[in-house]
Amino acid sequence: MTDQTQIVVIGAGFGGFQAAQSLANANARVLLIDRNNYHTFVPLLYQVATAQIEPTQIAFPVRTLLRRGKNLSFLAAEVERVDFQTQQVHTNRAVIQYDYLVMATGSRTQFLGVPGAAEYAFSMRSLAEAVTLRNHILSCFEAAIATSDTQERERLLTFAIVGGGATGVEVAGALVELIQGACRRDYPELGNLRKLRQITLPRVVLLQSSDSLLGDLPPRLGRYTDQCLRRLGVEVQMQTRVEQVTPAGAQLQSGQLLASATVIWTAGLEAAIPEVSTDLAAATKGKLRVRPTLQLVDHANVYAIGDAAYVEHAGKSLTGVAPEALQQGVAVARNLRRQLRGEAPKPFSYFNKGRLAIIGCYAGVGQVVGLPLTGPLPWLMWLAVHLVYLPGFRNRLLVLLTWLQGYVMGDRAVRLILPPHAAQAQPLDLPAPPQISSRR
Repeated sequence: MTDQTQIVVIGAGFGGFQAAQSLANANARVLLIDRNNYHTFVPLLYQVATAQIEPTQIAFPVRTLLRRGKNLSFLAAEVERVDFQTQQVHTNRAVIQYDYLVMATGSRTQFLGVPGAAEYAFSMRSLAEAVTLRNHILSCFEAAIATSDTQERERLLTFAIVGGGATGVEVAGALVELIQGACRRDYPELGNLRKLRQITLPRVVLLQSSDSLLGDLPPRLGRYTDQCLRRLGVEVQMQTRVEQVTPAGAQLQSGQLLASATVIWTAGLEAAIPEVSTDLAAATKGKLRVRPTLQLVDHANVYAIGDAAYVEHAGKSLTGVAPEALQQGVAVARNLRRQLRGEAPKPFSYFNKGRLAIIGCYAGVGQVVGLPLTGPLPWLMWLAVHLVYLPGFRNRLLVLLTWLQGYVMGDRAVRLILPPHAAQAQPLDLPAPPQISSRR
């Protein structure tokens, strides 16, 4: 292969970005494509949504991170279609030719066919969505103290979370911290109404369709999490399915209407695969089936990683967390380097370092090297791990200082109701894309 060989990576998430970085100075041109010119640290999106940290603290410019390799370049564009016959990636800005392709397109919220969920529930898969949810939560408190309608006030102060996985648990705990900390101080009117018994405490309701929380962890950790959330004041409702979401709230399978102005959807994800020229072998949640080497079953020059790929480990499919995507990004880069040298790719082997989940209010759970952990230790470990993986020294410093303010002083400085950044951006009037871009 010559240095004109072109490798295209779609998606600047954990897997795609790691693959591009690991190909620095390889004997090929590497082009990373993403709709945003920044990498989002998705595990901390819920802290943006619950007014704990600023959105800019978990975003980092892609071009800054790609400076380490002269062969690395970036294109801010929306991928519209992938043609495997002509080996072209069609975007809204250009048509890119590739020799090798890495599909790291991530995931999107899966609403499971529940009517009204896509229209009226809040999801958190982007910075814009997280800021929108933060604005809405704070606006609910502002509206609650302005209305004299008791039922409407109760609806505004009821926060329903659908899904008892890690994200649902984290959001529930963070909302309790927000309510018991900054909001208790910011809205003394609510305290006066409680004394007069005109309202109950703001409600945080966690709805889980199964009989346990944190299904990816051992059952004892799920039970511990359930107990912790209940002690914090979260109403945990097990074996409760949502049949419909309306502006009035969540309609449950039992026929009950949970009146709530805020329904947060954390019940599931599915692979975000762009339009393709041919049908691809797919598994559950729309994930693409891959070989042990992470190559697509039908295309040896195309890889899929992260949430886009169905990968098994120890008899079970990987769950799509960041460590899995990072390791897959490194493995794909190594296999591409092997293919550039004319060698055969090697199978991917996942090293499970353990799992951690934060509950909130100084409690967490985890399983590290097979050892179950509960209490403050996994909570501290979770904070440390995410601080280490967060890109950018400035971001790490600001997040650390923000956490110290929040956990030590019990306050949160991020309480401004501002329009979402993405909502204010106007689309550029771009010229029609060329038929084929030249290889650089």
